[in-house]
Amino acid sequence: MELNLNDLKKLAKATLSKTPLTYSVNGKEETYTADAANEALRTALAPLTKDYYTFKRNENTIFELISSTIDEILPARVMKQYEQFADTITVPQGDKPVFNIRITEAARKRAKAFVTSVGLAGRYETVMLEGRQLTVNTSAYGYAIRLGFEEFLDGRYSFADFTEIMIEGLDDAIYAEIAKALDTAIDTLPAVNKASHNGFDEKEFDKLLGISDSYGNGNSTIYCTREFASTMIPHDAAWASDSIKDDLFRRGFLGTYKGHNVVILQQSVEDIDNKVKAIDPAKAYIIASVGEKPVKISFEGQTAVRTVEDNDDWSRDMQTYKKVGVAVLSNPSICQFTNTELKKVIA
Repeated sequence: MELNLNDLKKLAKATLSKTPLTYSVNGKEETYTADAANEALRTALAPLTKDYYTFKRNENTIFELISSTIDEILPARVMKQYEQFADTITVPQGDKPVFNIRITEAARKRAKAFVTSVGLAGRYETVMLEGRQLTVNTSAYGYAIRLGFEEFLDGRYSFADFTEIMIEGLDDAIYAEIAKALDTAIDTLPAVNKASHNGFDEKEFDKLLGISDSYGNGNSTIYCTREFASTMIPHDAAWASDSIKDDLFRRGFLGTYKGHNVVILQQSVEDIDNKVKAIDPAKAYIIASVGEKPVKISFEGQTAVRTVEDNDDWSRDMQTYKKVGVAVLSNPSICQFTNTELKKVIA
């Protein structure tokens, strides 16, 4: 059965999002599991990529499929991962990504709000937030993977393989930008909003919780990596019930700390030697519920895809180009604790 481009897009989305797919083909309803969708996609793409010259003739169709899949999957994945503290928006090429900002009266009385966003050449600029709208300008992010010529001809990489790799690469880049923008935003805050200690210091950490809890509904959320969370254990554990101890043993960290939810930021590594962590595990962020999520993420236009084939070994570099913007609203309800025992780079 020959599938058109729209059918291929549906199969690709089901494959990468790992969800079942049901739709009608020639008047007959077809249902695919995620694995079945991947196999159906592989089968459908095989005639388009059976050899080098056939691939060249069908290159634009394949690139459009990759582009549309990334545009479908990436914003949804980012939203799912960061929805507790981030808002996202997707706009067509050339449009301005504008967020409507809800500023509570309490926030107006107590402090000015600042915005930290990506500037040209990766610089982070802090500006005063004026009015109730925020435009998050986008910058281009690129990611590439190299396919060996023989691997390409033999079909050792499936569509799902290299598309998933590119989505993960772009996702990691966005994650890193969020962390950088948060750190730059925190630089604008009073010194009492920050604490640093060689190890987890319960008293200092609780002071920061008290500051953040004085804003919003008084129930701040803690965002940190699993590595940091595993150190965040109260000194006196006599209060802990058997169920809490079992939970700590099973997960390796407490899901709540003194009534505050702990949200784990997923870690990844930047290098093939697994020595440089993408997110600094030493830092934990305490963010109050003040009616406005502090992180804003914008996506502009379609993902562009191309291959570069001028490598001496005939390998192909498959490259993606996506316009993304990240901004962080900084206000005195945000606090940061740094555990200097935890290192970003493994010696």
